[in-house]
Amino acid sequence: MKLSIFPYVVQNEILDNLRISELLLLSFVSENMKKLIKSSQINTRFKSIKQIEYDNSRYPGRVYTPFMPMLDNIVEFIERSDYGTDDEFFQLNVSGKVMNFQLHYLDFFPQVYYNHPRDKEAAIVSFHYYFLDFFGDAVEYLYRDEYKEFLPRLPKLSWCLSFWPEQVGFWPQRRDPRIRDIKGIANFLASSPVLKQIDMNLYTTELFSPESKFYQAESIVLTLNTNLVPPFLRHFQGRQALLICDRWNNLDLTEFMNRWKSGEGSRKLEYLSIRSRVITRNEVLNAIGVKYIDESKTPPTHKLPKLLHSGFGPNTEPIISHSYVVRETDNRVASVSIREDTFYFGVWKETVDEFLRMVK
Repeated sequence: MKLSIFPYVVQNEILDNLRISELLLLSFVSENMKKLIKSSQINTRFKSIKQIEYDNSRYPGRVYTPFMPMLDNIVEFIERSDYGTDDEFFQLNVSGKVMNFQLHYLDFFPQVYYNHPRDKEAAIVSFHYYFLDFFGDAVEYLYRDEYKEFLPRLPKLSWCLSFWPEQVGFWPQRRDPRIRDIKGIANFLASSPVLKQIDMNLYTTELFSPESKFYQAESIVLTLNTNLVPPFLRHFQGRQALLICDRWNNLDLTEFMNRWKSGEGSRKLEYLSIRSRVITRNEVLNAIGVKYIDESKTPPTHKLPKLLHSGFGPNTEPIISHSYVVRETDNRVASVSIREDTFYFGVWKETVDEFLRMVK
């Protein structure tokens, strides 16, 4: 079937009913077809794509749009078996590199087959430049992997890295998830671009220096086996953080809250959760000096889009709390909640007067 024989409105209707992976495959037919798809979708579906993620932390590696079903996988990367034959594949040219393809047996999205890890790395580079032209550079492109693997330095590509130690003993698949020495990671971060997300389990008595790019990551998921909450909260410059720690001190949170309320620290912070073994709710709330909404009224729900696809759902944990604090410098409000073993802190874009008008 030739799309060109149909009126433009019919062409659009056909393209609107194709999956993203199908549009991608169709774009390889010709340069004119690629231009037609872009002109049809650029202000509709392509505009709604906020992120495209290269997930190289699992096998097979995949490129997908976060928070979409598996059907919207854009492409997968699979190592070719020794017994495969060339006639099992079809070939396409992606940004000047010819690759072997198959379609997923069930969902029919494209799968790239490579012979060597270097071929996979080259394929990722080629696809990225193709995506920049096809989807545009307004999309946020993310690369998820472990930090010691191949990490492509490409335009408009941000890294989301998990930090894991080396293997334990002689077993390659057996690793202690706890990091006991941060020197190597500190050197890596110093020579790398600022990361989009960090996921780390620390089993040390020290944290990174205040000047480290560690604190500049937009989103951090951090497990602490010693009380390093104070230096983290003091130096973190990002937007969202999830901490899990064995123990903490109420004074640690009081220091953080006083700095936030005075406008001295955590200016970009949007969302914070700290999970610990024991949190004394009333003692903590009294120590940090919260204000209260009348218990007979219903407070607004604080909820933000997650910066990254992690855990369940596209949004942060909802905070519905009668407790709040106010920042002195701009009257911005943050909802504060303690539920079971977790402290939640969510910053509103509204001032205190605007916030209180949302109370029902």
